[in-house]
Amino acid sequence: MINLKNLEVWFITGTQHLYGEETLKTVAQHAQQVAESLHQAEQIPVTVVYKPIVKTPDEIFQTLQQANSSPACIGVITWMHTFSPAKMWIRGLNILQKPLLHLHTQFNRDIPWDSIDMDFMNLNQSAHGDREFGFIMSRMRKDRKVVVGHWQDEEVLEQISTWTRAAAGWHDWQGAKFARFGDNMRYVAVTEGDKVEAEMKFGFSVNTYGIGDLVEVINSVEDQSIQNLLQEYERSYHMDASLLEGGAQRNSVYQAAKIELGLRKFLEEGNFKGFTDTFEDLHGMIQLPGIAAQRLMASGYGFAGEGDWKTVALVRACKVMGSGLEGGNSFMEDYTYHFNPENPMVLGSHMLEVDASLAKGKASLEVHPLGIGGKSDPARLVFNVAGGPALNASLIDMGNRFRLLINEVQAVEAEHELPKLPVARVLWKPLPDMKNGCAAWIYAGGAHHTAYSQNLTTRHLQDFANIAGMEYINIGAETKLDQFRNELHWNEMFYK
Repeated sequence: MINLKNLEVWFITGTQHLYGEETLKTVAQHAQQVAESLHQAEQIPVTVVYKPIVKTPDEIFQTLQQANSSPACIGVITWMHTFSPAKMWIRGLNILQKPLLHLHTQFNRDIPWDSIDMDFMNLNQSAHGDREFGFIMSRMRKDRKVVVGHWQDEEVLEQISTWTRAAAGWHDWQGAKFARFGDNMRYVAVTEGDKVEAEMKFGFSVNTYGIGDLVEVINSVEDQSIQNLLQEYERSYHMDASLLEGGAQRNSVYQAAKIELGLRKFLEEGNFKGFTDTFEDLHGMIQLPGIAAQRLMASGYGFAGEGDWKTVALVRACKVMGSGLEGGNSFMEDYTYHFNPENPMVLGSHMLEVDASLAKGKASLEVHPLGIGGKSDPARLVFNVAGGPALNASLIDMGNRFRLLINEVQAVEAEHELPKLPVARVLWKPLPDMKNGCAAWIYAGGAHHTAYSQNLTTRHLQDFANIAGMEYINIGAETKLDQFRNELHWNEMFYK
């Protein structure tokens, strides 16, 4: 599991020497109390660390320099308790490489009407101290998240929580390695992309590894390890008698378990955070990885089919951001439509590889012909995905920038049995409606591959896109197609 509590956000409070030592002691006490309260808040999944108040340009520079070099620090929260002249922050902000959240708050929630005096006013100056800080950030064109409200307000805590999850996803990309077994599916455009630009902009690397190298690791897996995994399959999933010991299809499940163990070993030894494969390059493999991809995703790895490395990275980021929240994140594909005017829906699936963490109830382990790839019948987990609010996210290369496209959807429970469709599947209604949602997606150049999330919101993805410096496009309940197309045109001009 991905434990976000191992990650730190530093709480840094700005002030100055103008107000005397007693005021500075009070500022430090207040800052410690706010930081500790944020640390203890159930909503915030990371560790919030109090840092000594900063009063001079050197103190600011040194603290932000330490944040850059700390491997545990994923971002900083700043707050100006008193007035903190913003020229003091220029040198530090120039070198800051971590995401920044500006918390515009004050220690007291209410004005003490009967006792307020100038000493109180001099101490509690966030209302204009944070404006000074906001100016220098805007003047320096520094992107950041601004959260306004009292530090104990539930809405404020939720906004901070959302940002910390986005910062965790971004932190996880830095230095991440993703393995590509084979190239992308031949002649496909949207799964291509500039891997050099992605590494420069996002911090993760994508490199290709030969199928033969993977097959060598798969073939080295010991029989006892396979038998142990087969027992785990039997405990975890519904399995027909033909798949159990002595059954006619037992060898297919055996080979699938062997592939999973080999893939897991390859990824662990190479310190990879995700992988992609393609059914067009399976030389030396018995079957296309099905249950292996599904279970590795459930373990936290990113995955996408057909060489789609961008979706691999996005699925992994979603898994980090959603860690500890109810629901799952998975590779997905818009597969086919139900155009009934009374009940239009999308059927989402993929050939074999949808994460079982999305499953409603206990999944069924099955073996069926695939009809593509020319290999033995692969094992896969078959299940329906639960209904409820969800989203599809697509990371696409627009040539001069990367675009993160989101469509909010409403997943619906399957009303019909699908006895001849042995794959994991989900039905959803795109927002604002079927025709406008799909048209907006196509106008925006969205891919047919997505990261499907049950536990993230557009706010998580928007914060993530802002931190990553990506163009962010959302299709939701309020989307109007004409206005949406205008926004695409405006964005095109902005990025030129």
